[in-house]
Amino acid sequence: MKKIILLVCCFVSLAMYSQTDGVGINTTEPKSTLDINGNLSVKHITLTGSGTPTLISDGVYISINPTANDQDFELPDPREFPGRIYVIRNVNDTLDADVTMDATTISDGVLFFAGDSSTGFSGPVNMDTNVGGGHRNKTLIFISDGSNWTYGHLGF
Repeated sequence: MKKIILLVCCFVSLAMYSQTDGVGINTTEPKSTLDINGNLSVKHITLTGSGTPTLISDGVYISINPTANDQDFELPDPREFPGRIYVIRNVNDTLDADVTMDATTISDGVLFFAGDSSTGFSGPVNMDTNVGGGHRNKTLIFISDGSNWTYGHLGF
């Protein structure tokens, strides 16, 4: 009988102290599925351009460094990664780069949508840096909606 009472007490205490509303880091009362009370670091990688499109497949904050004008940096198929977010920054002040999708994805009707537009296009999205470090397309954010890529610039 003592074992049964001990088991019931364990289950009741677990139920009372479990977090059913979400997971909290540095908080005992999470307000979202993941609630972080502190700093957040995301994976940062640097990709150097090459003669063929350079695939963007890892990281969240991506520094791209083209070695020639109009080099392509290629996003994956947005249908395979719904909700994925990439922040892409051209770290080269003198060379342009393009963000593209592979030809298979484009032929399947996947499009880029500027954040302020309802009209999609097959790309590329040009990260023009001819104006210098303050140009509006120096840093872009891309978000997969599970069908297409929506993008916008960061800055003023």
